[in-house]
Amino acid sequence: MTEETYLAGKTTIDPEVLLTIVRLTALSIEGVSRMATGPHNVDSLLRRSYSNGVKIDVENNTVYVDVYLIMKRDINLLEISRKVQQKIKRAILEMVGMEIGTINVHIEDIDYKD
Repeated sequence: MTEETYLAGKTTIDPEVLLTIVRLTALSIEGVSRMATGPHNVDSLLRRSYSNGVKIDVENNTVYVDVYLIMKRDINLLEISRKVQQKIKRAILEMVGMEIGTINVHIEDIDYKD
């Protein structure tokens, strides 16, 4: 029998990967129209952990998420917000194996276009 030997290394996840996972997951949910611009302050614009309606913070392998959304009309906002939280949590856990601290959903507007 042969055993494969390998050197243990480390895996790092770029914050942009987490931002992309969160953004694509949120946009895949029925009822979400698009991403909002998010917080409007200098700190959020200069931070690398903010992009296109998603802000993340990572502390001790735990991810904290703020997602800024524009929702479609005629939906249950609370129900869709909870679905967004659940799907984002699952995506991060399954794709990168990081723990979730909080996922805050900020509904910035309702899209009344057809």
